[in-house]
Amino acid sequence: MRAVALVLVASVASGLRAAPRIAARARVTMGGAGDVKRWFVDAGLGEAKPSGGSLGGSGWSQTGKWVTDDASYFVKQSSRSCASMFAGEAAGLTAMRDAAGDAGGLRIPEVFVAKDYEDGKGSFIVMEFLNMGSRGDMHAFGRAMAQMHLSSPAVPEAAAGQFGFPVDNTIGATPQPNGWTDDWVAFYRDKRLAHQVNLAGDASIDNLWRKLKPRLGEFFDADEAIEPVILHGDLWSGNIGTAEGAPSIFDPACYFGHHEAEWGMSWCASLGPQFWQGYRELIPEAPKFAQRRPLYEAYHQLNHYNLFGGGYRGAACQCLEQCLRSLD
Repeated sequence: MRAVALVLVASVASGLRAAPRIAARARVTMGGAGDVKRWFVDAGLGEAKPSGGSLGGSGWSQTGKWVTDDASYFVKQSSRSCASMFAGEAAGLTAMRDAAGDAGGLRIPEVFVAKDYEDGKGSFIVMEFLNMGSRGDMHAFGRAMAQMHLSSPAVPEAAAGQFGFPVDNTIGATPQPNGWTDDWVAFYRDKRLAHQVNLAGDASIDNLWRKLKPRLGEFFDADEAIEPVILHGDLWSGNIGTAEGAPSIFDPACYFGHHEAEWGMSWCASLGPQFWQGYRELIPEAPKFAQRRPLYEAYHQLNHYNLFGGGYRGAACQCLEQCLRSLD
């Protein structure tokens, strides 16, 4: 089943295109139930049906539990195409699952298929259904995240030292470009901060960015080795739980980047001392970690401003201002 899933994911990912900017949550029209049912039958899994009720979702997708006689599955549906939504999620979950499988400790759902509806008016993704619980042992979670970050990349480009991901994906509903880049500073400058600044189209943000952009290299020492590792990319409290007693992460915005960039969302991840103790047992804190935290947070604050507006503009400006002050 997994080999079939990867072929299907690869086929849609190869045609991935950037989606239009979404400045507010779009209304999702659920549909394509017949397509989902047909996929289960064609895959040899038998008749499947929703178990009733929604498992939540967001303004750009809705989720539910589907059941067959033998198993339960987690299904997400969107009014957007697979290439602009679920292809990247499928590739990210698979990459994290591969890394976690090598290192152990994290429970990440297996993806079975991601594809468009036959009428082209939306898409769906089917994955393993995990019985999720609240957070468990945070020390174990910290060690498991460190083990994932220490795993050697299986993707050739990342193994060769490049930053990026095989496909573009989304963070929330915002397109996230992931073209391979040899230099981490250049990748983070152009594919992360500059991308979000351009989407924002805000004069104050533009002014701060013009001052910060040429100085990004100052956040890194010349002899500091920055190596690409697989990142969840959107690690906030809503994407963290436990499954069968093991720490679990899901709903990613994956790419291969500097491991510290993972913590750009820690302001809303509620990671406490036990987590950091476990993580630092395997990955000690770098001398410039504290200085770089607002740099990595700025990307996510800018993204939240582009998605939701409101007070996130001030938070994004504050991060950029803090970065500039730390260099003076």
